[in-house]
Amino acid sequence: MKENTRYSPRKLIRKLGLGMLLAAVIQPASANTLREYKSHQLLDDKLVIQTSDSKVTLTPLNSAALEVHYQREGLKQLPSFARAGDPAEDLQAQLSVSEQALRYSLGELTAVIHKSPFAIEYLRGGETLLAEEHGFFANATMRGFRFALQEQEKLIGGGQRVLGMDRRGHRLPLYNKAHYGYSTESEQMYFGLPAVMSSNKYVLLFDNSATGTMDLGASEKDVMQFEAVAGRSAYIVVAGNDYPKLIENYVDVTGRQPMPPRWALGNFASRFGYRTEQQVRDTVEKFREEDFPLDAVVLDLYWFGPDIMGHMGNLAWDKSAFPQPVKMMADFSEQGINTILVTEPFVLSTSERWDSAVAGNALAKNIAGQPKTFDFYFGNTGLIDVFSEDGRDWFWNIYKGLKEQGVAGWWGDLGEPEVHPSDTVHAVGMADEIHNAFGHRWAQMLFDNEKSDSPEERPFIMMRAGFPGSQRFGMIPWTGDVARSWGGLKPQVELSLQMGLLGFGYTHSDLGGFADGEKFDRELYIRWLQYGVFQPVYRPHAQEHIAPEPVFHDRKTRDILREYVKLRYRLLPYNYTLAFENSQTGMPLMRPLFFENESNLALMDNKDAYLWGNDFLVAPVTDEDIDEVDVPLPGGVWFDFWSDDRYSGASAEIDVDLKTIPVLVRAGAFIPTVADLQNTRDYSSAYLRLDYYADDSVSSSRGYVYEDDGVTAGAFAKGQYEKLAFTSERKGNTLHFAFSRSGDGYSNAPEARAMDLVMHNWQQAPASIQLGDKTIPLVQKQNQLTDHTAYYDKRSKTLQVKFPWGKQDLAMAVTL
Repeated sequence: MKENTRYSPRKLIRKLGLGMLLAAVIQPASANTLREYKSHQLLDDKLVIQTSDSKVTLTPLNSAALEVHYQREGLKQLPSFARAGDPAEDLQAQLSVSEQALRYSLGELTAVIHKSPFAIEYLRGGETLLAEEHGFFANATMRGFRFALQEQEKLIGGGQRVLGMDRRGHRLPLYNKAHYGYSTESEQMYFGLPAVMSSNKYVLLFDNSATGTMDLGASEKDVMQFEAVAGRSAYIVVAGNDYPKLIENYVDVTGRQPMPPRWALGNFASRFGYRTEQQVRDTVEKFREEDFPLDAVVLDLYWFGPDIMGHMGNLAWDKSAFPQPVKMMADFSEQGINTILVTEPFVLSTSERWDSAVAGNALAKNIAGQPKTFDFYFGNTGLIDVFSEDGRDWFWNIYKGLKEQGVAGWWGDLGEPEVHPSDTVHAVGMADEIHNAFGHRWAQMLFDNEKSDSPEERPFIMMRAGFPGSQRFGMIPWTGDVARSWGGLKPQVELSLQMGLLGFGYTHSDLGGFADGEKFDRELYIRWLQYGVFQPVYRPHAQEHIAPEPVFHDRKTRDILREYVKLRYRLLPYNYTLAFENSQTGMPLMRPLFFENESNLALMDNKDAYLWGNDFLVAPVTDEDIDEVDVPLPGGVWFDFWSDDRYSGASAEIDVDLKTIPVLVRAGAFIPTVADLQNTRDYSSAYLRLDYYADDSVSSSRGYVYEDDGVTAGAFAKGQYEKLAFTSERKGNTLHFAFSRSGDGYSNAPEARAMDLVMHNWQQAPASIQLGDKTIPLVQKQNQLTDHTAYYDKRSKTLQVKFPWGKQDLAMAVTL
């Protein structure tokens, strides 16, 4: 077999350097030589290789993904937490053997297993993506892998960190840990991910839940090293021809995020915390009085205790503060408002449920086999063992009772776990073996039981920590207890982008900031909530000494933000379609600019602007007293969402005032919106506005809206949906539009829609408008518009056409 020109066995030997010294140190005394191939066999579509010190199993997961599992006798292994299920059934892997190597091809990804010294190299289309440097290493207290890094390679990943987009050159702790009040720098936070996405278009996932470190060329600039104190000695390599396809291949392995209920995209009332039932009722009423749409109210820990200390684990209503919680939640439900409760995995020894938890064998143990207790901020506590069947059953029984009372969603807090002593014994191992999978297993417990109890409903599960693959349990993460400061706002785009690229498309922030803050900063607060319109979950949340809800602030603040919250609701058809796309392909709702120009590696470093879906480009204002923002453009033509100003080139200078942030729309885009509504329960596209951004640079474009009833689990797979598709094509001086529908429909779907097509950047009144066999006349004034009429506004350069759309496909031709 011809040696690969990039990483031949000879070159690998030259590259080993410190790796050879490391091998001598970390291998058993008898194994002071490099690993050597011994034999191989194919077993159930797996390639199993015996080497001089370990068994290596290569499992094809799809045509572009491969799991590699090194096993050595006496080295404890845990099951995979990252993998969603069994490999693809129709996958046909091909094996060829030569004297020097095995070549194992899946189609889009090929593993070349060099025999002497043993090393695995990964190819796509004949080009090297990634290669083991030393590969697997292990001793009594450490195990991991070493890979060679290419010279210009950039690495995104590691989950929540505030370090910049390219994490190469950093040594990152792999231990989920709270970072209270963080702002512009953090190497270790609530939700780490032992995975990277490379500018070479591969994802490397270390499927290990233990305490560890990911060294991305920090100790040795051309070596990526993963190390852990225990856990599964396996990794997964995923390839893709472009970044969207790479993400799709990755979530095919780790699991797709199911669609959340539509109300999850609405406005939340949330704080730390509402202390009484009356306070919650008054807050909901205040939203109504101030004409702010509202879909959910979130209750922090005061729902089960009168103060912070001593009550965690009660997980039952404090009836002195909440005398009629069932009626309260029923009243809210009648208004279309959903109740979400915070829960934690800690049961204090002073709580009302301590004896029950002990009797139910629900708690993690100490070395002597008794319930483990330890002190932390909230009191002396035990920890529910979500890895044990008894622990899960005991915990779910509480959730089930609360759900029957009317709770609509769950908020899992402190699930790193925030305090997790190393000598804690869980059903599957010690704390340090499974620490990073605790939130993952907690979310799985909720999701599996919700699915079993209410298979037709979509659960809402918000969690602070998890593991790669947690998205398949509907997990909605947030970025933790961020400082209520400009420094806290600055990294929020970076945090959401980093998480979204590795499966967690609903990562969002406590809008307005959570922690501290001496006084209300109106400008900061407005800027954060303006940004929130174009991020996955709209949930202002903070410590209560400064109200997190916009309805409790001054008139100027309320008036500005009311329009933004209403815009959030008008954009529901666009945003809900993003949720659908995420459920199908894993594409995050917030997307980095380099998706637009994959050859421009400089764009990969941009952490201040992003794409909201395919058609919006957003650059939040993160500095005070700003009246102009320099917005990078990834190519193409863009229009200012507020003014219709046209931009192209490498960047755009955008004027802003307190009422605006830079929001641009792609030329050729269709932006669907609906009329104002009070909450998502009232959602309907019976009136549907389409804003189309015409430009000579775009000869054709397409868009669509996905709709279902907003509550049914698996609606798309069941055919209970409707897709509304729109296309444009320019031929000569005529622009042709087509409108089509697909799907079997859903309950309460409109039989017909009143369409309002608004064409921007339209330079003159049209010569004719033809809708099917009807000619659409122009009216002189906008207030004269009715069905089958059009109006041209020469001042704004917009052409507006109104027409009904039933079940039939429609075609429209607009001629200049």
